[in-house]
Amino acid sequence: MLAQAVAMLEGYDLKALGHNSPAYVHLLTETLKLVFADRERYYGDPEFVDVPMQGLLSQQYIETRRQLIQPDKAHPGMPPAGDPWHGNGAVASWPGLQLRPEPATAETLDTSYVCAVDRHGNIFSATPSDGCMNAPVVPGIGVVVSTRGSQSWAVEGHASALAPGKRPRLTPCPAIVFKNGKPFMPLGTPGGDVQCQAMLQIFLNIAVFGMLPQAAIEAPRFSTYSYPGSFEPHAYHPDELRIEERLAATVGRELASKGHKVVTWPDWTWKAGGICTITINRESGVLAAGADPRRMGYAMGW
Repeated sequence: MLAQAVAMLEGYDLKALGHNSPAYVHLLTETLKLVFADRERYYGDPEFVDVPMQGLLSQQYIETRRQLIQPDKAHPGMPPAGDPWHGNGAVASWPGLQLRPEPATAETLDTSYVCAVDRHGNIFSATPSDGCMNAPVVPGIGVVVSTRGSQSWAVEGHASALAPGKRPRLTPCPAIVFKNGKPFMPLGTPGGDVQCQAMLQIFLNIAVFGMLPQAAIEAPRFSTYSYPGSFEPHAYHPDELRIEERLAATVGRELASKGHKVVTWPDWTWKAGGICTITINRESGVLAAGADPRRMGYAMGW
């Protein structure tokens, strides 16, 4: 998802739009909605599903997909998936999509992210995650059964439909960014379906707007929920765009006029992720790190 979103955004002058301007937030949101649509149609265990990874990232497909974005109007709900095999940006929507409310469940912070860079420039990036609060413990062994099966679908024909031996589509997505062929920064966060969205914003804050890691992380954040969630029962909130309060105060009204259903998050909400990252300046040799105050996190150097 992150690679596809970045590829789509290469066709825009993001700096000219202005950081976190209404036009910028709208563009990123509509881009992410298109990528989420492709995720629902094509992302699955590659041992069972022919995932068209090269097609999804091809220039021809990206350009046709980009044409679906209207600068002054949000696409209602989740857009249709495209056809990456033929470079077609829009085909029929997946028929199994239904409006499902978000279940009232106990919220647990069970995902972590950790990254490190040593003096030789080696990089480590990982998102260890598996729920233990709502899983059974095997009697006599003490091992907790993984709950990751909840990210499978009980819908025939879905790319991530449940099947014997088939792995579920997972949300953890630790990343390492390369610049001029050399590692530039590890990047990641907890947060379920918000992970790629938060990572995209922090990456652009650093790569496009030149922010240092801590400033990039502390900038206000937003996330679309106009797609079926990864976890059963796959809650779907058409048009919903959640924005931290300090940003919603300046862009919320204009985004609502474009068709987004703006929902205000409290500032510094843990639901916007818990990004950590380290950047490597190849010229000066300086490492700069940042940790998100939205969750318990630390940046340390020695």
